[in-house]
Amino acid sequence: MKSREVLSSYNKALRINLDRSKYGTFAEIGAGQEVVNWFFKASATAGTVAKSISAYDMTMSDEIYGKSRRYVSRERVLQMLDHEYELLVERLSEERDDQTTFFSFCNTVRARGYKDKEECHGWMGVRLQLKPGGPPCDILCHVRLLDEENMDQMEALGVIGLNLIYASFYHRDNLERFVESLVNNLTKGRVEVDMLKFLGEGFRFVDNRLCSLQLVQSGLTAAAMFTPDGEVVQPAEVLYKKSVALLRGSFDPVTNLHLDMLSQTKKSFCSELNDAQKGRFISLCEISMNNLLRGGDGGIDHLKFLDRADALQALGQTLLISNCPEFHRIASYLSVYTKEPIAIILSIGLLNELFKEKWSENLDGGILESFGRLFKHEVSLYVYPWKSRKGGELVTAETFRTNENLQHLYQYFLMNRLIRSVDSGDEALLNYTGRDIQKMILEGGEEWKKFVPKEAHRAALHIH
Repeated sequence: MKSREVLSSYNKALRINLDRSKYGTFAEIGAGQEVVNWFFKASATAGTVAKSISAYDMTMSDEIYGKSRRYVSRERVLQMLDHEYELLVERLSEERDDQTTFFSFCNTVRARGYKDKEECHGWMGVRLQLKPGGPPCDILCHVRLLDEENMDQMEALGVIGLNLIYASFYHRDNLERFVESLVNNLTKGRVEVDMLKFLGEGFRFVDNRLCSLQLVQSGLTAAAMFTPDGEVVQPAEVLYKKSVALLRGSFDPVTNLHLDMLSQTKKSFCSELNDAQKGRFISLCEISMNNLLRGGDGGIDHLKFLDRADALQALGQTLLISNCPEFHRIASYLSVYTKEPIAIILSIGLLNELFKEKWSENLDGGILESFGRLFKHEVSLYVYPWKSRKGGELVTAETFRTNENLQHLYQYFLMNRLIRSVDSGDEALLNYTGRDIQKMILEGGEEWKKFVPKEAHRAALHIH
């Protein structure tokens, strides 16, 4: 993150309190009234807070906001925002409409309870006017609370909630600064923000996929996700109880080979699942930060990123953006959200990389610890074949050979089906690599179109 002067939480609350144009309500459920408490600690609270409320009793909460399937959910925080903002404007707009931008802040949180070891997380949002009398817009985010103790979680929630409100007022025109300011005055590892979304006419030019990308790039989460229709989602909403097949790649460009890898793995993977697991199957295409930064000047070309995303979405794929270069890290990430089987799809080339010891240099147990972490969860590697350029022979998971000192380890994984071979649906696809196709595109011919699905043609041309 870039170094910038950071106001203390007290001074952030004070600045808002002294800004007479901002006036709103606070509704917080699940971890005290930790956010509004910052405004009470600072002076001039009457300049900002019209009302604060916590409706902990479910009957009371339902009476105010309506029933909900889950109380810590996106649905619930939107119900709260609807009610609180409508009431605020209804009661105060005549009196203050020409001089005030109204807002409502709401959160619904599951903080650590007594003898509680479940995941602690919450949804929070701000509904605000961008100018007096204007239509409201929403900014929503999902937060994971990583502290072990309830008091620490409550403190962190208060700080990040205040940061969200402050960024909504003063940083909404700069996405990078907005995102990085969410964790101001919090030490690393206390919270994770894995979903951020801007909604409303005033934010019509915001592409929320770039919000996902920025969360990962700025280190607020290890990965972020959006669906084939471009909807930014919190991973637990999508992955809960799902059997997952993940394809790692640069998708530069998206090719028919990628689609065959997904299709062939699905056949093999699903043959191992029971009927319930098959019905809850999902495939993911993962683009890592390493791939997005490769060959550049340290920055990310947002248009090229969106081109890749558009191509994958047009092909019906759910996209994961990650900062998990090691296989064991992406496996651990997915296992947080599902306990069902996970298939990681890779080429022979990536399999060869996986057995290089550079990926386990930072682990005390070296390559054994790396694989121990990878296979700790219900994970299998599905390996797609490769064709030798020199002799034309087909290399599969069964015929692949790693370094001699690791070959016994590899055979152990193979015999125990932790590594599995996937057949190619069309061996002609193996004749050209992604780099070959890139070269064809740059040379200006038409041959490349045979290897790239038509839904990805425009993106392939833009990328190159």
